[in-house]
Amino acid sequence: MKHRIRTAAMILLAASIAAPAFAQSAGADTYKAKCAMCHGPDGTAATPMGKMMKIPSFKDPDVVKATDAGLIATTKDGKGKMPAYNGKLTDAQIKDVVTFIRTLQK
Repeated sequence: MKHRIRTAAMILLAASIAAPAFAQSAGADTYKAKCAMCHGPDGTAATPMGKMMKIPSFKDPDVVKATDAGLIATTKDGKGKMPAYNGKLTDAQIKDVVTFIRTLQK
């Protein structure tokens, strides 16, 4: 019985560690496919499109202090010249991208 409990605990621990890594990987993949062209691979918007459209860096203090809900809303609804991704990306994909963006801000 103790062996089963120990095994179950190890499985739960492994799953809790792997879930954020999977979300980051999924977010990174979606970011690379849908966002990096304008926002750049590092989120600084130092791309021709980013410079032309004057896209702020994800490291900009105003973007850093934005809430996850705000970034999700901007991604879903679009903002300025940024297109809306509601219906193009799932809610889970958008959340994963925001999680990935937070890693770029560090």
